[in-house]
Amino acid sequence: MHGFENAIINVDGLVTPAMDARVPVLDRGFLYGDSVYEVFRTYDGVAFLLDEHFARLAKSAELIHLRMTQSAPLLLDEIRRTIREGGFAAGEDLYVRFAVTRGAGAIDLNPDPSVASRYVIIARPLPRWPAEDYSVGVTLAVPEVRRNPVTSLDPNIKGGNYLNNILGVLQAKELGADDCVMLSQDGLVAEASNSNVWFDLDGTLVTPGPKAGNLLGLTKGALHDVLHENGVASADADIPLSRIADAAECFLTSATREVMPVKSVLMPDGKTADFPAGGGGKTRFAMQAFKKFIASYVESHRRHKVV
Repeated sequence: MHGFENAIINVDGLVTPAMDARVPVLDRGFLYGDSVYEVFRTYDGVAFLLDEHFARLAKSAELIHLRMTQSAPLLLDEIRRTIREGGFAAGEDLYVRFAVTRGAGAIDLNPDPSVASRYVIIARPLPRWPAEDYSVGVTLAVPEVRRNPVTSLDPNIKGGNYLNNILGVLQAKELGADDCVMLSQDGLVAEASNSNVWFDLDGTLVTPGPKAGNLLGLTKGALHDVLHENGVASADADIPLSRIADAAECFLTSATREVMPVKSVLMPDGKTADFPAGGGGKTRFAMQAFKKFIASYVESHRRHKVV
């Protein structure tokens, strides 16, 4: 992943190059991470899973009691204007992040309900993952830091405070891995730093359920549907740490990764669970089936063209 030198940013209607974008210091998103956001990518100019992203943004806002003063149609209009003024090529594959903060106010944890929310839109060329991440796979490590308890911070709040995940990936990097796979307080597999994780266990593709504390990934949900339509068994389930070593395959899913093979997972005891390079049969099938789903989605959702 590269820097944001080529990004165009819209802060409450003011569209500028990334280096010129400004958010007030008293904005609660900056001070407290008091914000919600979504990220989508485009295919041939079409925003992928656009309706689902807006629905999840609204749900995140509801969960943190954030009254958004911007409507979804306004945000979509501003996303399109940001892209248009950014001068991106027609049909170019883009990364788009749109966030809504609770706005600026007094330095006080108790928010002023009269403050208007602020939006920030970031559009940039889609970052490309290294080809080796797909042909061989990425490495994960289980860090000491645990996922926030579900009763402390609902994982379905896609919010601006990612310190828990940052600490997880930093520890994984120190262990020599590409990313982390975090555990819940009860020792269940939860998620990677910003992706959902899947395992082939006893012939079924399994991904952690809500008890472990993970975001209900949109790519994860779409892949479940694709697999079921193709007669491949998949399920959400509780996955104890000890079950990782029993898995035949492992992969990640996210908006920008799609389906990415995992080569190995470094366990807390120093042992490594190894998986087929480039993914086993189920992983490769998931990759190919999801690509076909994307092509079908794009063809049937031309109304969601933003580039």
